[in-house]
Amino acid sequence: MRLRKVQNKLKVEHSIIDGLRDVLERLLGENQPIRSVIPGVIRPVRDAKGAVKIRVTVPTTNGWKAIALSAGARQELFISTGLSKDELEQVIARALEPRR
Repeated sequence: MRLRKVQNKLKVEHSIIDGLRDVLERLLGENQPIRSVIPGVIRPVRDAKGAVKIRVTVPTTNGWKAIALSAGARQELFISTGLSKDELEQVIARALEPRR
């Protein structure tokens, strides 16, 4: 499988759930402390309705694991960063804000 990169920070090996790519591109474009985001497996869920939501869950070796919810699916996100959980949640909240 060929590994594709966007801005050399978004590594895409799987599909990305509806509405999430724009959020990730805003997140990476505005925040230099984030080294990369690797979207993982997509699974269907019943409670993922409405706008994209991202919840930071557990620390990993080089950052954080998060779960994105949208369009009836959930997707794991592996975020490589030195930011704390609170700092990461703040920059994610800014990226989720609608564009003006």
